[in-house]
Amino acid sequence: MVDIFRYQILFYQTANGSCPTEDFLNSLPVKVRTKISRWIERLEICGPDLPRPYADIIRDKIRELRIVFASQQYRLLYFFHGRYIVITHGFIKKTSGVPIQEMEKAQNIIVDFQFRIRNGDIII
Repeated sequence: MVDIFRYQILFYQTANGSCPTEDFLNSLPVKVRTKISRWIERLEICGPDLPRPYADIIRDKIRELRIVFASQQYRLLYFFHGRYIVITHGFIKKTSGVPIQEMEKAQNIIVDFQFRIRNGDIII
C-alpha cells in the first residue's frame, strides 16, 4: 500500500497537555468539523503546495489553512517542522486580516514547541 501523505499533522499540545486545536474543533458543529478535517487531510497530502485560497503564508513561519462554511471563515494556523505540520490553534475570522493576537499566539507556540523539542520534552 502506498502512503499518500507526504507530511504528518501534529496538533500542538501545551506542557500541561491541553490542545488548543482540539478545544477549538470540539467547540464547532459536526458539519464544520467534518469539512475542516477534510482540508487538514488535503494539507497533509499537499503540504506547502496547497494553493491559495485554501492556504496562505501569514508571516515568517506562520501559515493559515482557510476554510469557509456557510459564509463563516475558519482559520487554522500552522507551521512546518521538517515533514511535520504543527497546527497551533484555530479561530473564527471576523476581520479582514488575521488578528495580531492570533499571530502572536502562533508565534509563542512556535517558540515553545522549538524549545521543548530541543530539551527533549517533545519527541516526534
